[in-house]
Amino acid sequence: MKNKLTTAQLAKLAMMVVLSCVLVLLIRIPFPPAPFLEYDPADIPIYITTFAFGPIAGLLVTLIVSLIQAFMLGGSGVYGFLMHMLATGLFVIVAGCLYRHKKTKKEAVIALVAGVLVTVAAMVVFNYFVTPAFMGVPTKVVVGMLIPVIIPFNILKAGLNAIVTFLVYKRISGFLHKA
Repeated sequence: MKNKLTTAQLAKLAMMVVLSCVLVLLIRIPFPPAPFLEYDPADIPIYITTFAFGPIAGLLVTLIVSLIQAFMLGGSGVYGFLMHMLATGLFVIVAGCLYRHKKTKKEAVIALVAGVLVTVAAMVVFNYFVTPAFMGVPTKVVVGMLIPVIIPFNILKAGLNAIVTFLVYKRISGFLHKA
C-alpha cells in the first residue's frame, strides 16, 4: 500500500468491509465440540484485501470489521473484538508480509499456511490468558479445551478461509486492481 490511498482504493476497502460483514451475518456455523465457537467466512475478504493491497490495508479492514462484528452484529463485545483482532491481525501481518514481495501461487500457499500456523499458535496463547477472564473459568478449564476444541477450531476456521482465499483471489484481484 502506498503512502496515500486513492478514492477508488478506499471504496474497494469499504466494499471488502461490507462483504465481510454480510458474510458473518449470512453464515455462522457452530463448532460441535463447543457451540459457543462459530465458523464464519468473514475473514476471506480480509485475506483477499491483504493480498491485493498489503498488510496495512488488511489490518485497517480487520480493525473496522472487528469493531462492527463485536459491537453491532451480535459479537462478543470487547472479548470478541480483541480475539478477532489478534487472530486475524496476526494472520494478515504474516501472510501479507510474505506474499507482498513475490506474488506467485507458491508464495501464496506459503503465506497462507504460515498465516494459519501463526494464528493457531497465537490463539493457544491468547485463549490461555484471555478466555479465563472473559468466561470466568479457571485456567485449567481452558487448558483442557486446547487440544480437543481451541486448536481444531482455529485450524478449521483459518484453514478453510485460507483455502477459499487461494481459490478465489486471482478471479477477484483483477477487479480490485482496476483503476
